Amino acid sequence: MRFMIIVKATKDSEAGVMPSEQLLTEMGKFNEELVKAGVMLAGEGLQPSSKGARVKFSGNKRTVIDGPFAETKELIAGFWLWQVKSKEEAIEWVKRCPNPHQGASEIEIRQVFEAEDFGEEFTPELREQEERLRAKIAAKEK
Repeated sequence: MRFMIIVKATKDSEAGVMPSEQLLTEMGKFNEELVKAGVMLAGEGLQPSSKGARVKFSGNKRTVIDGPFAETKELIAGFWLWQVKSKEEAIEWVKRCPNPHQGASEIEIRQVFEAEDFGEEFTPELREQEERLRAKIAAKEK
């Protein structure tokens, strides 16, 4: 099972306050544990929303909204993509994680959809297309 581990933003992360050397060191050690255990597939920190944009969809209309965005608690400061056996295993890994921010912070755990989750609507042709795209992505990473 794959899970996205979402590090929620704080006022400091949105203000562009960079993590301390100590936190970077602790996170580096934690990431090494994840990699050694074969859990970590990807992981990155994100720039503040002031450097981002949103695209709002309404029928065929597209509207671009430049950051920053007001609701800090709704924003993402970083993420990991993990391969684990269960949500419980993901929770146990998150509980071992260094606190990603000074003071209170929150990490959200969300399971990633797999092809079989979509049922009959995900036709053999769509599955083949998905596999082809994933193979191209994997080839680019090498």
